[in-house]
Amino acid sequence: MKRWLRRVRGAIGMGFTWALAWFGAGMVLLLIVGPDAADVPFPLGFGMFGFLAGATFSVVVGMVEGRRSFDQMSVPRFALWGAVGGLLLSGAFILAAGLDGGLILVLGPVFALSSAASAAGSLALARRADDRKLLGSGSDAKLIP
Repeated sequence: MKRWLRRVRGAIGMGFTWALAWFGAGMVLLLIVGPDAADVPFPLGFGMFGFLAGATFSVVVGMVEGRRSFDQMSVPRFALWGAVGGLLLSGAFILAAGLDGGLILVLGPVFALSSAASAAGSLALARRADDRKLLGSGSDAKLIP
């Protein structure tokens, strides 16, 4: 049961991390087009989709990569799983919203590229956090300016 709870917590954490990044992208778009351009404010909509994309990605990576650690995965492979998660999310959104199936040709690549970039960034952040943790664990470790 503990492993299941850790995976759920990880998926929620990844969702919030991606939501924050996508919220920032929505803020940039809001500044470019103005607040009256859409029914839902861009930052909120992007943040919601970012959370869902991050959680979907986390489930995909958990199912496919299983017990591999971050240092055992390559950035392109991580980005590929991000793109797969983005495609799955776009398909689920189109089905849930009852939209025309042809819209997958528009939303699919957008979600796939956004998720791939977010996945690559997540792996880079995770590796950086691991490096800092390793640096701090040594008693004679020194930072070189």
